[in-house]
Amino acid sequence: MAVALAGKIREGRGKGFNRRLRAEGSLPAVVYGKNSNVSVTIQPKALNKILEEGGVNVLIDLAVEGDTEKKRTVVLKEHQEHPVKEGWFHVDFLEIDMRQVIKVQVPIVLVGHSPGEKQGGIVEHSLHLLSIRCLPGEIPVNFEVIMADVLLDQVVHVSDLKVPENLEVINLTSEAVVSVHEVKVKEEKAEEEGEEVAEIGEAAAGDAPKTEAKEDQETKDSKDK
Repeated sequence: MAVALAGKIREGRGKGFNRRLRAEGSLPAVVYGKNSNVSVTIQPKALNKILEEGGVNVLIDLAVEGDTEKKRTVVLKEHQEHPVKEGWFHVDFLEIDMRQVIKVQVPIVLVGHSPGEKQGGIVEHSLHLLSIRCLPGEIPVNFEVIMADVLLDQVVHVSDLKVPENLEVINLTSEAVVSVHEVKVKEEKAEEEGEEVAEIGEAAAGDAPKTEAKEDQETKDSKDK
C-alpha cells in the first residue's frame, strides 16, 4: 500500500533558486515519469518520516499541486546529501506502473548476535543490499539474517537467504553475505616473531663454539712462540 506525500510544481531553476527553497525548508526533487519528467518541491520532514516507517523502497503516492496528474505512484530513486549541513540536498523519484516488474535494492539486516562472537570471532557483513526484480507491490522492506544461527567459521551466502519465490534475485547465489571468523593476524604475527627470535638464538648459539675455538687456538699459538 502506497503512502501519501504532498508536493508542489517547481517553476524556478538554478542553484540560487534551489538554495532559497532549502532556506525556506523545502527540498528540490525531480520525478522521472513514464512520459515526462517533473520538477517539484516536497517537505523533507514528511519524506523522512515515510522512509523511516516504510523503508527506502516504500511506495509513495505523490500528489503535486499544479501537476497534470492527480497523483503519481513513485519510489525513491536517488538522493544527494548536503556537503556540509546534515540532511538531503536533492532527491529523485521514479514513477512506476504497479503492473510492471522493476529492479530494486533491498537492505540485508543482521538480527541478534552470533554465538561465535563469544568465542572470539568477528562478524564481517559483506553484502548490505540484495538486488531483485519484482512487482512494485511485492517489494519487501528488508531481508533478515538471524545471527543466532550463524556459527564460528560459517559463511552465509545469497543462496541461504529466505527469498520468496515471486522475487527474482539478481546477485550471484554464491556471493557471501555475512561470515563469522577468528582474528588470526595477531596470532600468526606473534608466531613469526617467535620463530625469528628462535632462529637468532640458534644462530648465536652456533657461532659461540666457533669463537671460543678460535680464541683457544690463538692462545695456544702464542704460548708455542
